[in-house]
Amino acid sequence: MDWIGLLQWPAFAASVISAWLVASNDKRRRNTGFWIFLASNLMWGAWGLHTQAWALIALQLCLAVMNVRGLRKTETGDKGD
Repeated sequence: MDWIGLLQWPAFAASVISAWLVASNDKRRRNTGFWIFLASNLMWGAWGLHTQAWALIALQLCLAVMNVRGLRKTETGDKGD
């Protein structure tokens, strides 16, 4: 297995860790979680390109947009939609 094939494991770990952090009541932890989520989106996207998993790539693009939204809301303290 080549190195990009192994990328799914750090992407998996980053996704789980970031989900844990985003659920925190602490603003700094939530903010960190969204940044880690964005890193996992990049890793999953790279792995998806390698494996030609087009639906996974589309999913990661959509999730990245949502993570940017969450990051902006966490940084500004906005509670509404």
